[in-house]
Amino acid sequence: MIAFQRSTYLPTDRESAFDASLDVDLHLESFEDAGESIVGGVQSGSMGLGDDVTWRAKHFGIWWTMTSTITAFERPSMFVDEQRRGPFKRFHHTHTFEVSGEGTMMHDAVEFEAPLGPLGRIAERVALARYLPKLIDLRNAQLVSHFTQPSEDGDGGTSRR
Repeated sequence: MIAFQRSTYLPTDRESAFDASLDVDLHLESFEDAGESIVGGVQSGSMGLGDDVTWRAKHFGIWWTMTSTITAFERPSMFVDEQRRGPFKRFHHTHTFEVSGEGTMMHDAVEFEAPLGPLGRIAERVALARYLPKLIDLRNAQLVSHFTQPSEDGDGGTSRR
């Protein structure tokens, strides 16, 4: 099993950071380059406890399908998404949010395990241990961008939500 953490400062209040992190539309924007789409479950907007979404995306030149479910939910401090079906033997992602200055520090703790025993452990170390943190970084950069782009209503604000 591989585990890693990421911490990202979001220039917004904790509730907005929490809600944006559960928004499947924002998630899709993060992974446009992978051709990601929703093929089941929550189709747009925010997710809540017990909700699931099935994503389809191309990684390593292969199309993958993964269903994630929100298995823990304590607004606005934390939620957990876990793979229910998909390419991993286990995928567990805890998101926590804490007030930090005038914004929010978002922490990601990810644990995953590839299938296929010894071959899976090789894949974890050779490719996945580098690739998955980059995907989380990409996602988090999209969230930062979401809160730093000028508002769409033209009010000159720094937050879209």
